[in-house]
Amino acid sequence: MKLQVYLMEITKIAFSYKFETKLTKLNQMTLEQFKASTQGEAPPNELDPGLQAMWHDAKDNWEAAHDIAQDIHTQDGSWIHAYLHRKEGDLFNARYWYSRADKDEFKGTLDEEWEYIVSSLLDE
Repeated sequence: MKLQVYLMEITKIAFSYKFETKLTKLNQMTLEQFKASTQGEAPPNELDPGLQAMWHDAKDNWEAAHDIAQDIHTQDGSWIHAYLHRKEGDLFNARYWYSRADKDEFKGTLDEEWEYIVSSLLDE
């Protein structure tokens, strides 16, 4: 009986390690790889919602990006939301979302902010 419990624990540990290693590898995309992925028809499956929103924005699909951003209830989600409203030209709304993200309004170009957000989400 003890041997079975021991083997089950080893199996759980091995599975957990394999799963965590796979997740780590999936999240190690570079900014250049992310940009290259926007040449495809759909975002890579391993992207978290924030990166999915930014992927759709890069494809000029503001609505899809906004729909995703609205469902991300974190400071990063608020930051993406702010960027999208800034891009839309709705600065009043963008400022609200920048404050929710605890970020200053971005002073550079939209392209520069897009790269900054994506790089941050990729942990570059």
